[in-house]
Amino acid sequence: MIRLIEVSKSYKVGRGRKHVLRDTTLTFERRNIAVIGQNGAGKSTLLRLIAGAERPDRGHILTEGRVSWPLGFAGGFNASTTGIDNTRFISRIYGQDTDRILDFVRDFSELGAFFAMPVATYSSGMRARLAFAISMAISFDWYLVDEITEVGDDRFKEKCRAAFKEKLVDARILMVSHSVSTLRSYCDMAALVHDGTITLYDDIEKGIAAHKQLMGLARSPGSTAA
Repeated sequence: MIRLIEVSKSYKVGRGRKHVLRDTTLTFERRNIAVIGQNGAGKSTLLRLIAGAERPDRGHILTEGRVSWPLGFAGGFNASTTGIDNTRFISRIYGQDTDRILDFVRDFSELGAFFAMPVATYSSGMRARLAFAISMAISFDWYLVDEITEVGDDRFKEKCRAAFKEKLVDARILMVSHSVSTLRSYCDMAALVHDGTITLYDDIEKGIAAHKQLMGLARSPGSTAA
């Protein structure tokens, strides 16, 4: 269970503010939930708030069980230290057996000699491999997924997909993705983020239909929707 209690979050934009959430209270039950909404609605911000990477302006977020960082976000790495050092640091934060985590990440990421080099020398794809491998090495009750369930070439993507599916036998997800087919393959309900609110749909197809309707309104002539 993840519960938002009167949560508000906004950012200063020009002379005004962009409201991502306004006094939002709701509960995400243990389901696989697609987080949908227009670009800029605040989907990624919602995941970062739940992960604790950002704090709400007001309100509280309560989580039951262990929650991952947003998969697809590798910004938390210390670029001046090696992949090994970053892996050690994260494993200690989560109270894991460091040697076991290192062995898993070294094997899964297939970074080779780069694993012992500073993350600053990595390409974006290599950072994604490292982030994904670490997330698969640690078991979470909730996985927060931001636009990524697999990385690399086709062979490596299949490896990622299989590892992620295995994790979801026991865990649940909140997933952001622009791919409707990906959302349908992993999720069974939807959370539509729009204009500072979140609307839950018990049926993912109803959520997708509501999102498409909003998109149609935003594109219609004379519309002022964001």
